[in-house]
Amino acid sequence: MDAAANRQHFEAAMLASPLGSDLYVLPEMWNTGFVADPSQVAETDDGESVGWMLNMARRLDAAVAGSVAVRVGEGDYRNRFFFATPDGLAGHYDKHHLFSYGGENHCYTVGNERVVVAWRGVRFLLLVCYDLRFPIWSRNADDYDAILYVANWPTARDLAWRTLLRARAIENQCYVVGVNRVGNDPSCSYQGCSAIVGPYGEAEECPAGIETTLTGTIDIPFLRHFREKFPVLAERDW
Repeated sequence: MDAAANRQHFEAAMLASPLGSDLYVLPEMWNTGFVADPSQVAETDDGESVGWMLNMARRLDAAVAGSVAVRVGEGDYRNRFFFATPDGLAGHYDKHHLFSYGGENHCYTVGNERVVVAWRGVRFLLLVCYDLRFPIWSRNADDYDAILYVANWPTARDLAWRTLLRARAIENQCYVVGVNRVGNDPSCSYQGCSAIVGPYGEAEECPAGIETTLTGTIDIPFLRHFREKFPVLAERDW
């Protein structure tokens, strides 16, 4: 819940990671951990945590992505996924599938707009945690190359996390980057298993329960060739 300490923690991790990355992805509500009641921790779009993301994007000459609980009006809170670039905010997505099992739907306003952000030749669909369970919302209309899922996904449902990341990549002929938290809060434990999944379903994955970084490459020429050779998306149902 200590946003200042979390900003400092992630800054150190990002500065220690391999140089030259184009994108750094942080977990869902990376600055506070998942909170069902955001009234005490929510920031604004121009608050300290989003400002920090923009500053890190400039320092690293890269995009920085992750979700933050924000207040957009009186009693109106969003689980908002920001995509910050060196030139400013390239876009944001408000979580569509609110986690009713954990009470998220009682305190947050649902987002109803799919958001794709283009960055250095790659089109990214922005999605958050529970969205992973809903394939229609994630369906590739030939409008993106990769999905970013940021999450606080608990250890008890780890198999679903690991399986669905691969399923979304295979069925949508895309890359999937899934970034999950590690650690504990009063409600759950989280063992991470963040992963970068290719369009065939092959994955590079972080070890369970260990906080670490993972770096990979999105190969757009390869992806285009695969889609042309095996045109699954052209035969989708809608």
